Amino acid sequence: MLSSYRQIFAAPGSLAFSSSGFIARLPISMTGIGIVTMLSQLRGSYGMAGAVAAVLALAAAALGPQVSRLVDRYGQRRVALPATALTMAAAVALLLCARFEAPDWTLFVAAAGMGVMPSTGSMVRARWAHLYSGEPPRLHTAYSFEAVVDEVCFIVGPILSIGLATSVFPEAGVLLAGVFLTVGVVLFTAQRRTEPPVHPEAHHEGRSAIRSAGLQVLVLTFVATGAIFGSVEVVTVAFAQDQGHTTAASLVLAVYALGSCLAGVVFGTLKLKGSMAGRFLVGVAVMAASMVPLVVVSGLVAGVTGLAAIGGALFVAGLSISPTLITAMALVERLVPVSQLNEGMTWTTTGLALGVALGSSAAGWVVDAEGSAAGYWVPVAAGLFGVLTALAGLPRLRAGLTSAARAADETALSGKA
Repeated sequence: MLSSYRQIFAAPGSLAFSSSGFIARLPISMTGIGIVTMLSQLRGSYGMAGAVAAVLALAAAALGPQVSRLVDRYGQRRVALPATALTMAAAVALLLCARFEAPDWTLFVAAAGMGVMPSTGSMVRARWAHLYSGEPPRLHTAYSFEAVVDEVCFIVGPILSIGLATSVFPEAGVLLAGVFLTVGVVLFTAQRRTEPPVHPEAHHEGRSAIRSAGLQVLVLTFVATGAIFGSVEVVTVAFAQDQGHTTAASLVLAVYALGSCLAGVVFGTLKLKGSMAGRFLVGVAVMAASMVPLVVVSGLVAGVTGLAAIGGALFVAGLSISPTLITAMALVERLVPVSQLNEGMTWTTTGLALGVALGSSAAGWVVDAEGSAAGYWVPVAAGLFGVLTALAGLPRLRAGLTSAARAADETALSGKA
């Protein structure tokens, strides 16, 4: 198993850009929860803290693809460094406004400014695609490795952010996220030899990658997937609180991510055949079906036993996450031109972010109205929506893959000519 992963790091510079990309990605999982923890302590309002974090998520969803579009056009280093500088300026403004009790509206403005944070995960995957575009098995393993790195970020990041904010000083979590972003991006962009070349001539028409019908299917399905993630997190915290063990929620959710990590490690070593679009549909369907046991368990078992049962169900549910996301990223690489790869991958993460915000809100409403056990119906509903979307969009995915393969063949023939 490990030999498959050793092979992808045989390329010079691959370990350097992947490890620095990991550092730069940690803020994604630290910033939102860090803002909530910071403002709930400094301002005494979870409602306002959550609203500021939501503005950050919406700003990232709106601005993130545009930043990545500039990356595709002008290069990773030329865009990521100034985008990071702008993000840090907004983050410093947020910290100062929070500390010195500036008017509430200043917090929202600063949070919106942080939405230009570059999508390092997309840039890392673009480098892997540049290295192994002609070697699908190695590219599959590389995408699998990065999916595992993402899960590690979402296990470690919140623990660091919450722990520092509650034990050192309220701003510590957001501050450390800024340090990670700055150091990570500087180290990442310093790896010049692995940076993909830009294709400025491909952008003269001003067309966005989202105009791809296949990518639209992926993004909409990812909205449903994000809604699963966001609702599961909120409902699990509420369920743990109802059982009198609120602190155990982080451990239960870590088990969810652990299941995804393990599945990603194994999935990366498999030699896959058959339709990639079909595998994506199966992954979405399994992810949706794995939400049903949560409804059953939460309604039948209580106390510590109930939390343990929820943890077991989430571990099993997590096994479908990484394989589905890995397949989706591979689909993006096939569906959009190489000149728009960063933007295409960022659109999928934008869909996830929007879904998380929608799922969190919907779960909160259901929990308040019907209780935590009923809240697990929200990820079930989101999963069903994802399956219907993927099923309805399957012809578009297949058509997009066929068109992309035909275009690749024509390019290869013209090159030989």
